[in-house]
Amino acid sequence: MMPRLSASFVIGAALSAIILLAALVSLFWTPYDYAALDIAARLLPPTPSHWFGTDHLGRDVLSMVMAGARNSIAVAIVAVCIGMGLGVPLGLLAAAQRGWAEESLMRVNDLVFAFPALIMAILITAVFGPGAINAIIAIGIFNIPVFARLSRGAALSLWTRDYVLAARLSAKRPLQISLEHILPNITGLLIVQGTIQFSMGIIAEAGLSYVGLGAQPPNPSWGRMLFEAQTMASFAPWLALFPGFAILFSVLGLNLLGDGLRDLFDPKSRRGVA
Repeated sequence: MMPRLSASFVIGAALSAIILLAALVSLFWTPYDYAALDIAARLLPPTPSHWFGTDHLGRDVLSMVMAGARNSIAVAIVAVCIGMGLGVPLGLLAAAQRGWAEESLMRVNDLVFAFPALIMAILITAVFGPGAINAIIAIGIFNIPVFARLSRGAALSLWTRDYVLAARLSAKRPLQISLEHILPNITGLLIVQGTIQFSMGIIAEAGLSYVGLGAQPPNPSWGRMLFEAQTMASFAPWLALFPGFAILFSVLGLNLLGDGLRDLFDPKSRRGVA
């Protein structure tokens, strides 16, 4: 019997779907060209012709928010894929090998984890210059130890299970056991963590763009929109409200979705299980 979907899952999935749909639609259509300047229409409040108003250069805020969703989601997805693609194998390897290999990998992870994404982005951009690619690299590197520590901890708890001991007695190699028996049993946990890191990636991208280290003009970014709006918030509050709400709803939706997925993958949360 399929478990009942929680309210967190439904609300989180709905909010995430709205943001994702806006990003997908922006690939083909926006109400206006997000980079088009119209000085005569500058700082217009929300109206039927400009639902989210216009900024100090006459650009349509709704179009910029839609295109900014595309940028934020792309950065967060690639960064999570980098973290998961490198962190999970390292965590599984550490759990399987133990000894000096485990200690070496975990100490390197601790060293990387000690540098926040913003500090890492500053180091990277000091060498290669600001941009979305360097933001992706910085956030992705920060995600590696997160997934490595999670997968190692989850894998260690499974290596003592009877089915793993049986696999070891049948002369299966540690790599084969990790792929056939460990990884499938921690996939749900990794998916839940992936949604959380996805939301963190959106926040990190917005923060990096806010300080000028993320996506560069004319590519729109929620963080840079907030930076540009801070001096005009008193007489044009819509410039900060709409990108701020976009970040809020994205992060809220992904966190609620993560909570719902945790309930879905946790057998104890299902009906009929004590």
